[in-house]
Amino acid sequence: MIKIENLNKHFSKHKVLNEINLHFSAGECVALIGPNGSGKTTLIKSILALVTVEKGEIHVQNENIRNQSDYRSKIGYMPQINRFPEHMSVQQLFKMMKSIRKDVTDYDLSLYEAFNIDSMRKKKLGILSGGMRQKVSAALAFLFKPEILILDEPTAGLDPVSNEILKKKLKEAIEKENKLVLITSHILNDLDDIADRVVYLMDGSLYFDKQMTDLKEETSESRLNKIIASILNTENHYV
Repeated sequence: MIKIENLNKHFSKHKVLNEINLHFSAGECVALIGPNGSGKTTLIKSILALVTVEKGEIHVQNENIRNQSDYRSKIGYMPQINRFPEHMSVQQLFKMMKSIRKDVTDYDLSLYEAFNIDSMRKKKLGILSGGMRQKVSAALAFLFKPEILILDEPTAGLDPVSNEILKKKLKEAIEKENKLVLITSHILNDLDDIADRVVYLMDGSLYFDKQMTDLKEETSESRLNKIIASILNTENHYV
């Protein structure tokens, strides 16, 4: 579904992505992780054409995304930081988004209902707590039934119940609907139950790209945070 070839990106003289080659397929959940400044968010924004790539190519469903934006209708995106219009109500936001996507009339409202967003529909977006904003953002990411979901730190600020609701929804999207899910999180335990593949970036380069089952076998660990700690504490590089 997404193919990335020889991707490079600089900000001024700083190289944030260095010869990245990856291929993501339908029906898998890829945990995109790494330390701060490793290039995770830049990679996501490159896929979404929110930053300009000076070298390399990205294909989404066999289409080169350079100089075109129609492909983004196939992607549901949940950013790390939500920049909603502060004086708009929740209800107005959803109405506006639906008016922009007139080609879609069948919506996925499961998270809207599970998070009881209707109860805050009249509230201004500017007064919502961080957790409430995350709920709105998650519901919007799924709203138009996209084939690809990209979620950047989606569980940040969510209460435990809402966290489990979102993880259950993601598992259904992967296992029952064959969607591709790319997800970043610093809370690695949140990825244990849903990620089946781990892509680790370090200093803008691909450090390793492994199936979760292989990582568990190689490290004799079952939790992702312990798997990563085990790898980083050895001298071996997994490439």
